[in-house]
Amino acid sequence: MIALSQPSHRADIVVIGGGIHGCSAALYLAQHGMSVIVLEKDSVGRHASGVNAGGVRRLGRHLAEVPISLRSMQIWHGVADFLGDDCGFQVAPQIKLARSEADLEQMRARVAEMHAHGYTHEVIVGGNEVREHIHSLSDEVIGGIACLEDGFAQPYQTTFAIQRKAKSLGARFHEGVRAEQVLRDPGGDWRVTTPEGTFSAPKLLLTGGLWSGQISASLGEPAPIIPFAPMMLVTTRLRPFCHAVVGAAGVPLSFKQMQNGTVVIGGGRPGLPDAATNRAETIFHPLRLSAQVCAALFPIMAETSIVRTWAGLEARMPDDIPVVGPSLRHEGLYYAFGFSGHGFQLGLGMGATMADLIATGSTYIDLAPFSIGRFSADTRSP
Repeated sequence: MIALSQPSHRADIVVIGGGIHGCSAALYLAQHGMSVIVLEKDSVGRHASGVNAGGVRRLGRHLAEVPISLRSMQIWHGVADFLGDDCGFQVAPQIKLARSEADLEQMRARVAEMHAHGYTHEVIVGGNEVREHIHSLSDEVIGGIACLEDGFAQPYQTTFAIQRKAKSLGARFHEGVRAEQVLRDPGGDWRVTTPEGTFSAPKLLLTGGLWSGQISASLGEPAPIIPFAPMMLVTTRLRPFCHAVVGAAGVPLSFKQMQNGTVVIGGGRPGLPDAATNRAETIFHPLRLSAQVCAALFPIMAETSIVRTWAGLEARMPDDIPVVGPSLRHEGLYYAFGFSGHGFQLGLGMGATMADLIATGSTYIDLAPFSIGRFSADTRSP
């Protein structure tokens, strides 16, 4: 027998997952006039949304992600007015460095491809222009590819600001509440069983990151999520020398200097993820490789030391793009997970896109490439 929901446990939609994507969707769904309940098994921003590098980038996006990324960037550039919090957002060029003509030729081909699709935000920059943004740079760098109006923000600050805005619009958040079972009752409602009782709604959005695959599989739509623990490190303070967010061709690198002079280094070198225990461990050998790359590219880094490292828990998909859109098996079920270590910038635009889809039945963003059906031949329409 299915337990009945308390009145406070019922809404127009239940969102499972309180990261940036769940909070953003809740905000925009509430703007559409829907009542929203968000269930988060830990605390808001506890995992991927709170431990990432904070890159707000359009640079290098998979072609299918570009429209969402562009929509997000429009929101980011007005985020302080929208959320009443600047989220630590700073405009800073995103630059991927080239150290050979072969690197640069690949970048020129990328820009040509983007222009062919009508996208002009990625540009080629020469060595002198790169050095205007990075004052300590190896002589081997000959240029790069850049998005000059990208930037970075503070992940925790951003996620909490989005949550506060969603709450102000009526969204209800239940933290420390794990979704134990998800079922659709004969009347068409989705019922989510938790230790605090059963929550119900005619619509359900799954934004649970690494843990989303367990629920989608229980509903007949498995997704081959790969646990991923990207590692980060922070150095001691240096005099200002870098006014960009920097990557490099051929190596996993995300490099930026903060206003206080510290340098934050990431880029996707993996630690050891353990979804069962909510833990991710750092591995020092790959971090040593990151440090060596930085020392080779930025001579000034020889003057600094590492003061802190950490790793987060992320959901990676085999093709490195997320699962987004409606279920192919169930009415009223929607997915937005598996952002593969690059979902932070997309959060606001994705929330708006999912809210459009759920509240109105359509969105101008083409979500077909992100369908969960791409992982299974056994799919059928509702």
